Amino acid sequence: MSSALYGQSGSIKNPLNVKLGDPYIIYDDSMDTYYMYGTGGVENGFMAYSSKDLQEWKSEGQVYSVNQENSWGTKDFWAPEVYKINGKFYMFYSAHWKENPNNEFENYKIGVAEADHATGPFIDMTGKPIFDPGYPIIDANVYFSEDGKLYLYYSRCCYKHPVESQISKWARRQNLYQEIEESWVYGIELASDFSGVIGKPKLLLRPPLKMNDTQAEWESRSVTSKEINRRWTEGSYIFKNGDLYYMMYSANHFAGENYAVGYATSKHPLGPFKKSANNPILEKNTAKGGDVTGTGHNSVLFTKDGKMLCVYHGRTTKTGDERVVFIDEMIIDGDGRLKVLGPTTAL
Repeated sequence: MSSALYGQSGSIKNPLNVKLGDPYIIYDDSMDTYYMYGTGGVENGFMAYSSKDLQEWKSEGQVYSVNQENSWGTKDFWAPEVYKINGKFYMFYSAHWKENPNNEFENYKIGVAEADHATGPFIDMTGKPIFDPGYPIIDANVYFSEDGKLYLYYSRCCYKHPVESQISKWARRQNLYQEIEESWVYGIELASDFSGVIGKPKLLLRPPLKMNDTQAEWESRSVTSKEINRRWTEGSYIFKNGDLYYMMYSANHFAGENYAVGYATSKHPLGPFKKSANNPILEKNTAKGGDVTGTGHNSVLFTKDGKMLCVYHGRTTKTGDERVVFIDEMIIDGDGRLKVLGPTTAL
């Protein structure tokens, strides 16, 4: 399938020649330039890429490095999102926290770094994570509400988080796994200066408990395909359309072919959220003759000409296990249903 998405200089041909996971794009009006960030490309830090047309991307090199005085992370620098506020740039990201007295294998937290330019260098603001909820967290996403409040969304890691459900009981009966660990999406109010959080985290999304739940089949594929004893709800991204908040999220193993995207809606930034009956809205297309798998951890880009684009990573038969970036158009139909017009690949 060819892409029907058009930038300034013609159609965007997927996949892009950018090898990143968890891609995130901002438009900087002062430079009339798009900037992309993501997981990978450099060890213990983050890269950035720039583009005028969303098709041709130039490497801007490393924009965040662990080699700085304020660094609190040690490894696994993941899922950066960058926001421009009052002329400065703020990068929220996940990493393994160096303060680890119990030697936890997954000791992930979320921090924020600032820079004067989209291309960095990004310097950690405080030398420590924003907060510690008592369990590992990743995949920060921030929503700036019209009333001035800020909300931070994140995913609690599957690590040491076994959950009893009909799926876990089924897996036990099948002698597949003794337990199923899950990741859940939470939201919490964020201090206006990013120095910490306000109140307590609120659980917003989790995998279904019952096998007859309409979401259970697609959100449990990593378990039912005997891939791994985990179910994920991660990579959340929230935006508002009309009076509805749309929260997109990814399910299944990020390293597998079943990684896919769904969404839920709410009247309030902190829920309750109701998952869409149309889920998943982005998934592998191999059953339809395509060659794209592992589609997930998306963000949303609203272009300067008003298009709403889904930015995500995936894999093709040509790219192999390497995660590469895709951009496809996204629409909300007359009934309020969110649809991703993809995955598409160039002919």
